[in-house]
Amino acid sequence: MGYDAAMMNWRFPLVLMLSSTLFASACATRVGSGGQKETRFEPRYLAKTEVDRVIDSVRADVMSGLRRVAEKLYKRNPREWKKAGHSTMEAALERLFAGSVDFPELEGRREGAAVLFAFSPNYHGDRVLGVIAGLRGMIQSAFENKEDFYVLDALDEQKLYNCARNIEIAIWKMSSSRASSGEPLLLSNELDPNNPNISFEREFGRMIGLLDFLSGVVADQHGRSVTRFTQSLATALFLPVSALGIR
Repeated sequence: MGYDAAMMNWRFPLVLMLSSTLFASACATRVGSGGQKETRFEPRYLAKTEVDRVIDSVRADVMSGLRRVAEKLYKRNPREWKKAGHSTMEAALERLFAGSVDFPELEGRREGAAVLFAFSPNYHGDRVLGVIAGLRGMIQSAFENKEDFYVLDALDEQKLYNCARNIEIAIWKMSSSRASSGEPLLLSNELDPNNPNISFEREFGRMIGLLDFLSGVVADQHGRSVTRFTQSLATALFLPVSALGIR
């Protein structure tokens, strides 16, 4: 069995399972007068296909995962949120996820450029902010800067695929970038056999898996294929996301 056929065999049952769960969550049951149960539908779901609901769910999960990663990074690197003068880690997280991904300390850089700048020796700001703001911008671009999807909306499978690969590159940068003293610029996974901590790897892996899954779903939906890239992480370049157009 070929790779594409194998992917289709597991992908569509998963889509159906997710769709059934999301459809059920779109309904609300309450007890009316006389003890009778009444079921109502959210009107906005009338303009949504099953795939739209899957997209909504995947996007929400990926963004939630990114916030969990940011919180973990701030807990391991408290000096970073203090650089911007925040009194608490929660205040730094609120600023990071409040709205725009444009921050003065990044000097106009977004997506991959922001991540690279965060690991530059010339950058003296909050490195967690630089990395997460760059990744958040990529994810937003992959989802066409939308939070809710309806029947006439479309995604580009290549953007989703590229976004997943870019997260892999960011993970490598995080684990390999070091200060002149030899210390990691950002502490993440702890590989000490006596006190291991690979929660970052698990969270990032989940995000990558969701983006790859959705990339395949969108490609299958439109009868298209994804252009796959093979790069060495040590020399890999961030793949374009916002520059791609819907086909």
